[in-house]
Amino acid sequence: MTQAQGSTGRLLAGRYRLDAVLGRGGMGTVWRAEDEMLGRVVAVKELRMHGGVDEEEKHRLIVRTLREAKATARIRHTAAVTVFDVVEEDDRPWIVMELVESRSLAEVIKEDGPLTPVRAAEIALDVLGVLVAAHSHGILHRDVKPSNVLIGEDGRVVLTDFGIASVEGDASVTSTGMLVGAPSYISPERARGQKPGPPADLWSLGGTLYAMLEGRPPYDRGSALATLTAVMTEDLAAPANAGPLKPVIEGLLEKDPARRLDASQTRAMLRRVVAQATVKSEATTQQAVPVAGADRTTGAAAAPAAAPAGEPAAPEAPASGAKRPVGGLLGTVRVGSRSKTPAPAPAEPERPAVTPPAAGAAGAAAEAPAAAPVTGQWSAGATVSARPGARLVRAVGGRRRAVVLAVVLALVLIAGVVLAKALGGSEHNGAGQGGAQNGGATAAGANPPAPA
Repeated sequence: MTQAQGSTGRLLAGRYRLDAVLGRGGMGTVWRAEDEMLGRVVAVKELRMHGGVDEEEKHRLIVRTLREAKATARIRHTAAVTVFDVVEEDDRPWIVMELVESRSLAEVIKEDGPLTPVRAAEIALDVLGVLVAAHSHGILHRDVKPSNVLIGEDGRVVLTDFGIASVEGDASVTSTGMLVGAPSYISPERARGQKPGPPADLWSLGGTLYAMLEGRPPYDRGSALATLTAVMTEDLAAPANAGPLKPVIEGLLEKDPARRLDASQTRAMLRRVVAQATVKSEATTQQAVPVAGADRTTGAAAAPAAAPAGEPAAPEAPASGAKRPVGGLLGTVRVGSRSKTPAPAPAEPERPAVTPPAAGAAGAAAEAPAAAPVTGQWSAGATVSARPGARLVRAVGGRRRAVVLAVVLALVLIAGVVLAKALGGSEHNGAGQGGAQNGGATAAGANPPAPA
């Protein structure tokens, strides 16, 4: 009989083994099942028909289920569930679909509380995307609400249950005259029995967005009739937690469909909210990064803050044993609170440090007195203050002048000693030869006597 319902362990079409019930709705039950042919877990939607359903209504339900499968299969979007198969058992269709491990948006709101505007905007963008894809195929969902939006464990958003979807102008009212859909999310034009279009789904999206932020539907009055009356006649209660999404909600819940936000406007406004939140988050992250810290390229500690104007800053002490690139004596000179930094020189290969010669060393005379770059202690990027830098320059210059003076003095002393020895030898020789012959007097430049 068509009234027979599925049960755990049942095998459909020789391959789909029913496991456990995932959810139940007004017209069907969704099962977790295993595809024994492909070895994967799937979701199977069973059409439920009670004993009071006549043949005409039975036919209508079967047609609607097949329409749901065909409509869902035509939509190509990441937020649309994938349909794998449709099988017929007990004279009714069973839809085999992709299983999304998830909670419904209604469960998320109930268990975790209202969402932030940014997260609500992200979810609304995904739902809007699948609605636009459906509308491009002439498909109206007609039942957009939090319980039909799934939030996957990986954050994926999926719009499900196209069970009452209409294709190319299908009527919104069943054969018994009952309006299908959740009263809190039915658009005013559908509540009045008018022919719906894509704006009706956008109204439902606005109601879902309202519920994400406020934790309740926008027009819930406790009963279906009171709620539908409020949808058609009452003004919207301003959302308290909408923030930047308030214009979006008010535009989507406009009672006149001609004045309601369309899909393009809604998408632009939602993207703007997400983009602004992203920029603000990045700016906050950049401000949180400390200025002083380790250098990313060398791992050395960052330079200390500049000294206040008028106060000398202590020169940076090089790390023990650390090697630094060869550069000028003063890479950057800070005067007060201003600094002048020369353009960085191209990187040079590391050279061994040159030790300044000590005063009075034997090789000091060979060293050129011109100033040479100091290596091993300062780098082109070093930052020192003006006063310590000036003292350093004066100290280096004074030390070199002392070396030069010492060398000159040594040369003078050596020359004096050599000259004294030369003069002493000449006088001794002259006294020994000329003294015997000429009574000790010798004329300067006189020729020596010829040998006998």
